[in-house]
Amino acid sequence: MRKIIVVDDEPITRMDICEILKEANYDVVAQAGDGFDAIEQSRKHKPDFVIMDVKMPILDGLKAAKVITEEKLSRGIVLLTAYSNKEFIEEAKNIGIIGYIVKPIDEKSFIPNLEIIFNKQEEFEKLEKKYLKTSQKLEDRKKIDIAKSILMKTRNFTENEAYEYIRTLSMNKRCDMGKIADIIILSGDEDA
Repeated sequence: MRKIIVVDDEPITRMDICEILKEANYDVVAQAGDGFDAIEQSRKHKPDFVIMDVKMPILDGLKAAKVITEEKLSRGIVLLTAYSNKEFIEEAKNIGIIGYIVKPIDEKSFIPNLEIIFNKQEEFEKLEKKYLKTSQKLEDRKKIDIAKSILMKTRNFTENEAYEYIRTLSMNKRCDMGKIADIIILSGDEDA
């Protein structure tokens, strides 16, 4: 169940949104009436998503969204606002807002829109993890090649012998091959 924080300065609007979300089996973990409270509730609850109005007293939704995004307090923020002019949309894009829904909300389309937004964010997160994992493997591969080269020069190993040496060390030390390669590179193989 996704944890949601609802932020709107209008108590009745906030209550209506919370009711719609609860009926759709979302876990509304907190509510807030301004941007400062949104930040504090996000720090406290670490929600999956924040649904937030833009125009609010004290601290507006865009400024609060920027802090929440920078501090990675939530997986994503959906703005829910009566404003649809280009400057708000551009600022929202620059902050990294994942969705923008214009008020008044249509109850029939609100939950389907959120589901699509949340699903796309989750797909993006999976791709990002896959990219980071692939990047790390590529970096490790480069390090292993450098370490093999060092071993071939310092120990007169063949390429296969150097690779097997790194692999065996990795298994014996229960340490990934990239870290073993780092040690060999740093030591220049002074008997790594």
